Amino acid sequence: MKIYVGNLSYDVTEEELRQEFQAFGGVESVDIITDKYSGRPRGFGFVEMPTVSEGQAAITALNGKTLKDRTLNVNAARPRSDSRGGGYGGGRDRRY
Repeated sequence: MKIYVGNLSYDVTEEELRQEFQAFGGVESVDIITDKYSGRPRGFGFVEMPTVSEGQAAITALNGKTLKDRTLNVNAARPRSDSRGGGYGGGRDRRY
């Protein structure tokens, strides 16, 4: 199960986040998202757990918990939607 973790402190490490989630089961991966230009954390990340029951237990326990002076926003990750429009010019009709 893939879990979204938002409102992360910029000081939280992937290892610290892994430790928070390991209390509820196995952790397959932890990925704190960084800015592709500066390399600095963007304040959110994803954790993957092997089962839905472990993931739900972690969500229930950690959503609203304070970690490094920030209140976590934890929920099931949703597939990314592509809202950029299609074709040339962001979906506008162009005639050439």
